[in-house]
Amino acid sequence: MIYDLYQMKADAGAPLRWWAERGAAPMWQTDSLWHQPSLVGLRHWGAWCDLLLGVSTTHTRPAFAIPSTLVGNRVVEIEEVAAAETPFGTLLNFRKGVEHHQPRVLVVAPMSGHFATLLRGTVKTMLPDHDVFITDWKNARDTPTGAGAFGLDEYTQHVIDFLDVIGPPCHVVAVCQPTVSVLSAVSIMAQTGHRATPRSMTLMAGPIDTRINPTRVNDLAKSQPIEWFEKKLIGKVPRGFAGAGRRVYPGFLQLTAFVSMNFERHFRAHLGQYRNVVADEMAKARTHRDFYDEYNAVMDLPAEFYLETIKRVFQDHDLPMGNLDYRGEKIRPDAIRRTALLTVEGEADDICAIGQTVAAQDLCARIKPAMKRHHLQTGVGHYGVFNGRRWGGEIYPLMREMIEAMN
Repeated sequence: MIYDLYQMKADAGAPLRWWAERGAAPMWQTDSLWHQPSLVGLRHWGAWCDLLLGVSTTHTRPAFAIPSTLVGNRVVEIEEVAAAETPFGTLLNFRKGVEHHQPRVLVVAPMSGHFATLLRGTVKTMLPDHDVFITDWKNARDTPTGAGAFGLDEYTQHVIDFLDVIGPPCHVVAVCQPTVSVLSAVSIMAQTGHRATPRSMTLMAGPIDTRINPTRVNDLAKSQPIEWFEKKLIGKVPRGFAGAGRRVYPGFLQLTAFVSMNFERHFRAHLGQYRNVVADEMAKARTHRDFYDEYNAVMDLPAEFYLETIKRVFQDHDLPMGNLDYRGEKIRPDAIRRTALLTVEGEADDICAIGQTVAAQDLCARIKPAMKRHHLQTGVGHYGVFNGRRWGGEIYPLMREMIEAMN
């Protein structure tokens, strides 16, 4: 019912969005008359249209839009190539148009309501030095029910299968939520002697042990029994979509939760955007719009994955308690011996607090101390761990150094 009501509202608002898109369009044309100082009234109209677009959601995956990168002193074109594909995700390779022998790295993106393109900045930073692959998860509302269920086991299996496609030697980087599944996958691969067990593993700002310094996100996950989450937050994809009938946690609910956590910050940002448009400060306005175009593009999560994550990761703490299993087999992080480990946390992270990710260091007890490192980045929140100036200038060099040493 909840999804049906949302879709009815979205369908009813489509004409208004159509008009808003056309009302805002002249602002982004450099030769538009709207930029003349005397036409401030028109810019007020354009600002209102832009504001409407800035607070509305879409289900359209943005483009990575990375046409090239710099390898040494040479500009190299980038082509996005699907190295493997399943009904739930694509192993996307940012293939360079030149012969190279760079370390192969799998970036595992969160399946948490946004598309993998949220890690565009992460990928762009890594491309000059690495052959980068990413888990490009698909919107669950576009996956037919015939494709089956997708829970934590299936997520972990995708990580293992994608690493197998990439082949040895390879490395893996997990951002936020998938740190649990990546640690699980590498543990299983070490336990079974898998040929593509990665040589290094970077876990960034993830919920390995949310008993430590619980955040508002963690408290919310424990505030109700799992039956409440299933009853209140799970809906069925409406007719008209390929995944009609699939049970999902709708992306618009996740976005609403994120915005409500920092409502005042988002309100100030949109107010500032209005002022920037009226003042014809279009460079600042473009930065704001690019961020919210990405932020408001939502994807639905398979219900099984969402509910199992809430229950096993945030409520029962199965991984740090030694109770997490994969297809009936106990996951043992202490089986990992030959994979170097880097954990990264942000000083001001209000989603995965200090201590939650570094907990992986103790779980991976048999990795030699010389192959383990933890970094606490000062002055950044959650997104600053994998995007922005400090990610590129202070965190990424540590990861690059470890990958080079273990390749």
